[in-house]
Amino acid sequence: MIGPMEMWPSMCSFFSVMRVPILKQGDYVIASIQSALTDDDLMHLRDGLTAHVGRYRSKGVIVDVTALDVMDSFATRTVRDLAQMVRLRGAKTIIVGIQPEVAFAMVQLGLELGDVGTALDLEEALQWLRYECR
Repeated sequence: MIGPMEMWPSMCSFFSVMRVPILKQGDYVIASIQSALTDDDLMHLRDGLTAHVGRYRSKGVIVDVTALDVMDSFATRTVRDLAQMVRLRGAKTIIVGIQPEVAFAMVQLGLELGDVGTALDLEEALQWLRYECR
């Protein structure tokens, strides 16, 4: 019989794999970040969304960051890079749900998303993409 201590390594590797749900909604791909991500998780998300755009010929990508209470310089740069990569694949990107405290901290630290679109919620993001992608 396997005891709890023998199971610990496999449980740790199971829980260390962070998955962000990526949903296809018509011509758009929606990624909803549910909790804080490691740098590796962010890079996997960037690469996964870029691949989805090509695979599904998506016209737009929505990244929902409502659950994030921090966006450091690496996260900001990765999101900006994601938007540029997606644009090169022929789609638009919009970031949804940046919390007021996160926005304040980003401004104080001089972190910018560049020309990446932002919206308060999913409904506004979908409306923006419909307008931008017509």
